[in-house]
This record gives sequence, C-alpha cells and structure tokens, in this order.
Amino acid sequence: MRVQKVVTSGTFNLDGGSWEVDNNVWLLGDDSQVLVIDAAHDAAAIAAAVGEREVLAIACTHAHDDHVNAAPALSELVGAPILLHPADDVLWRLAHEEARPTDTLADGDVLDVAGTEVRVLHTPGHAPGAVCFHVPDLGVVFTGDTLFQGGPGATGRSHSDFPTIVDSIRDRLLTLPPETVVHTGHGDDTTIGAEAPHLDEWTAPH
Repeated sequence: MRVQKVVTSGTFNLDGGSWEVDNNVWLLGDDSQVLVIDAAHDAAAIAAAVGEREVLAIACTHAHDDHVNAAPALSELVGAPILLHPADDVLWRLAHEEARPTDTLADGDVLDVAGTEVRVLHTPGHAPGAVCFHVPDLGVVFTGDTLFQGGPGATGRSHSDFPTIVDSIRDRLLTLPPETVVHTGHGDDTTIGAEAPHLDEWTAPH
C-alpha cells in the first residue's frame, strides 16, 4: 500500500472570482487497486498515473470546482463511481450542471482499499460537505482544504464558516495521533503534531 501525489493545474471559480491553482490529487492503493482522492483539472493525467489498476472510487473531499472538475471525465475513463458527501451537492451543481455523483459519503463510513481501512470523517467548515480520509494503518490523513501546513482552509466565501472549520479541526483532526501525516489539497504535507500547538493562534482575535 502506498500513497502517490499527482499535481494538476487549472482554475478555482466561486462567487464570481477565478484563481489559478495547483491541486494535489492523491492515489492510495497497491499494484492492483487504487482510490483516487479529488479528481482535479486533468482526467487524462490522473488516469495515466493510475495505469492498469482498478479504480475503486473517486472520493471527493469537497465539491469546489477545482477538486471535482475532472471527476465525471475520469469516472468515464476508468469506470469508477464518484463519492461525495450530500451536504456539498450545492457546490457540485455549480461545477457540473448534468453529471451527478454516483454515491454518497457519510461520517463513519469505512472504505476498503486493497484490504486497508479508509475512514471517512465529516469535517465541515471550508465546505458544508467537506470530509477527510483517515488511514490508520498508514498513519496518514487526507484533509482536502480543511487543514493545511499553517492552519485551516479558507472560509471567506459562500457556504463556508470559520467557527465550524475550527470545531472540525479541533474535534476530528487534532485528536488523531500527533505523528499522523497530513496530505493536503494544495501545497506541502504537514503533521497533526506540527499544527496542533497553533490552534489558539488561529482562533485569537485579530
């Protein structure tokens, strides 16, 4: 079982704005099976990284368009279902008028990838249906845009809320073992132990 990162580039569009972004697409699996976490921008590049492996699912950490814009095309290329928390349907519809997720994710769900458990944690705040994927056996968590190196994801746009994301990080992520590696939706990795001491700084009045 291993983790691979594919970086893709494109735009993030919301509330009338557009930003150039680089996204981390994560492949979790072995030589025969793989889970794709966040199909961003370039379905062909992701499919090439998958190779001949079976894609069990395309699992979305949330439905901002830069994380799901390639999901329907990748789903068709590799024949895999798209999984999304239903609270993010409002954001999905902004990205895709016709394509729909195949199935839902819920807090407490456990996905089996090549015999390894992937636990779904509902972590709203950056988006109402944001989730993280914790893999205890590997000591990693995929946090999408909920937690980055240096703090919480952005909450200044529609369908986001700062107190909610702080609660999610405090109650669902900082309770994980401190050595847990955090694989983020953009930028570099961090660890739970590196971020936990800064919680008070993030919430202090400015």
